[in-house]
Amino acid sequence: MKLRISLFVLLVVCLGFAAFGQEWPQWALNAQHTGQVSIAGQNLNQNIVNIVYDPLVPQEMQGAFDLFGEKDLLAHYQAPLVDGSNVYMMFKQGPFDITNYSTQTWGETKYTWSGNNLNVTWQFTSDWKAPGSGFDFWEPVFHPALANGSLYVPGAGGSIWKVNKSTGTGVRINPFGNINPKTYTASPLTVDANGNILYNAIRLGGGNDFYSQDIVDAWLIRVSPAGTIEQVSYSALTAGAPGGNDQCSNAFHANQDGTIVNGPWPPSPTAVAPTVQCGTQRPGLNIAPAVAPDGTIYSVTRAHLLSRETYLVAINANLTQKWIRSLRDRFNDGCGVPLAAGGQLPPNGAPGGCRTGANFGVDPATNRPGGGRVIDDSSSSPVVAPDGSILYGSYTRYNYAQGHLMHFAANGDFLGYYLFGWDETPGIYSHGGTYSIVSKDNHYGEVGSYCNDPSFCPEDRTATNPGYPEAYFISQLNHNMNKEWSFQNTNTLSCTRDANNNVTCTSDHPFGFEWCVNAFVIDSNGVAYANSEDGNLFALNQGGTLKQKIFQQLALGAAYTPTSIGSDGRIYSQNAGHLFVAGN
Repeated sequence: MKLRISLFVLLVVCLGFAAFGQEWPQWALNAQHTGQVSIAGQNLNQNIVNIVYDPLVPQEMQGAFDLFGEKDLLAHYQAPLVDGSNVYMMFKQGPFDITNYSTQTWGETKYTWSGNNLNVTWQFTSDWKAPGSGFDFWEPVFHPALANGSLYVPGAGGSIWKVNKSTGTGVRINPFGNINPKTYTASPLTVDANGNILYNAIRLGGGNDFYSQDIVDAWLIRVSPAGTIEQVSYSALTAGAPGGNDQCSNAFHANQDGTIVNGPWPPSPTAVAPTVQCGTQRPGLNIAPAVAPDGTIYSVTRAHLLSRETYLVAINANLTQKWIRSLRDRFNDGCGVPLAAGGQLPPNGAPGGCRTGANFGVDPATNRPGGGRVIDDSSSSPVVAPDGSILYGSYTRYNYAQGHLMHFAANGDFLGYYLFGWDETPGIYSHGGTYSIVSKDNHYGEVGSYCNDPSFCPEDRTATNPGYPEAYFISQLNHNMNKEWSFQNTNTLSCTRDANNNVTCTSDHPFGFEWCVNAFVIDSNGVAYANSEDGNLFALNQGGTLKQKIFQQLALGAAYTPTSIGSDGRIYSQNAGHLFVAGN
């Protein structure tokens, strides 16, 4: 689902399986987050199981309606973890309160296959809480991992639980000694090749608003298989970034209702955007640390009070800073750059374009080259490609809120970008001594080109920019970020499955549906498995042809959900708070 910006601004595959022995033990499969397995997926002939794991979806959708006027599902969910005949998936309990996520309870269910049934073996209820509210960001992800013969589960106060896979009983591992309610385990858990668990923790300041005060601190934490704890403050890992009390360049002024002041932007060719207090550098919520085969750890940070002041951080295996690179001032595809030249905005002076005479290529909101933003609605996590380079899906508003997929070399050099990156951990397809990158490629409608003011940024993208109309694709890029193929979702039907398993449909999406997958399965044949907001799970062949698709539960606007796969080739997907397993 596109961001509701009106309220807030092959070696790797083999290594992963050898180290852990589970089919899908963590976010995006392995510590490099590649998503590619060495087995072929089954055909999507049937939904073998359909299990509700989030019974609060009706309330969550109503809460989104109260905020945005649309019944969307603005909650991130974990990737199902697959371990032989066992499957681990989150569950939730209420009550749900859009003003306070922490009223809910999260836990993990162990299921065991018996024929074509997934039976509950046990449930472990965690004391983990999500920070914030629906007024701050989409509901953050609760994401365990399998390692060292155990299940590791996020816990309260920056802690984690080590849960016995046989009994479902847990032992807390706490880096901080006590449980501070303002300290949060704030990322999926990552397992490296040595079985170490890595994750992020954030301690907030006072106040009820998540962003009302600067944070106290944030940490990268590493727990060994024996339970030894190491932690390092992100203030040490982000040396060279502005401090919490420093001023950082922001954007030109917009009113609370989304109208912009002195538009179209930029106000003049020499206009300088105002500054604001940066806030302390911390990891974005939901960012799973990535670990390269050489032991280098990668994370992505932002200033707590400003999503534009952002960095890719490389961390040595001894938890010291290796290098830090800003995501700002990286793109020149803004004002006046036509699609044929790599841009996405109409020419200056055209509807949806910048002010006539604006500097070529700048972000109209800042009058600077575009930069990758890190916003807490996102679950984008860094990916380590087979050549050691790093990919990160950042947010940008000025290209119809599509973001940019950014590419850095292992030494920190910026290598380039692709025109979409918002809320995704792209998949890697290794083949023939090289690799390709599988990415969402949503060309959103109903958001305007760079602002929420229809006077300057009309919502009808297709009418104002017919050369770059609303459309929704999965695209594959080569290692140089050039497109190899695209598959467009042209389905117009919104469908729903009732309690009797009957499916009814209405044609109401003339431009198709956006893709809501945020981490892919790529099988041994290069088939990509991705879910869409039309409620279907898709299997896409190499070359961009449709292999198969299967309808799940409901067509709805949703925050992003990942796919997983078992060693038998069954595909695990989710839709509307339901866990589906599809196969022959």
